[in-house]
Amino acid sequence: MENIITISNLSEEEKDATREVLLSSYQQYKNSYKTIEEFNEYISHIEVSLDNPYIDRVLVAKDNDNQILGTLQIYLNSEDAYGRSELNIHAPIVRLLGVHPAARGKGIARKLLQESIDYAKQKGSSSLYLHTGEIMKDAIRLYERFGFKRDHSKEFQKNEDVFVRCYRFDID
Repeated sequence: MENIITISNLSEEEKDATREVLLSSYQQYKNSYKTIEEFNEYISHIEVSLDNPYIDRVLVAKDNDNQILGTLQIYLNSEDAYGRSELNIHAPIVRLLGVHPAARGKGIARKLLQESIDYAKQKGSSSLYLHTGEIMKDAIRLYERFGFKRDHSKEFQKNEDVFVRCYRFDID
């Protein structure tokens, strides 16, 4: 039987499993940080992210057995997503796209991104944004192949070590 991936909205019962997928998916960046303390701080923000009251929607990707394989969060503007109204983004923003390492290469991230674009369309938006760090090279390749274009006007310096790139998908 073919393994079919379905995308749905996060339910309260799925929060813990989704949190585990997120934490697993971001472990690959552990060695990209100067210190383990910096990485642990980063992970602690990811760990509590699903409890953020400003999230508009959390999407989860599940297999035939209802196992959660991937997730992403959608915010409606840059103030809600980052506390950065100066970015002046008043369109949906994808954050924390994660696919469990054992489930990669199956098109899960692409399906989550497509669902996000469809949702932005439903909201009447002409664009969908996301921000990413320069260390996330595989993710950046995925975004660019998917059709996201770099938007230098919405980028920012998070701290002295982290520059945050912005990508925008223009909806026809």
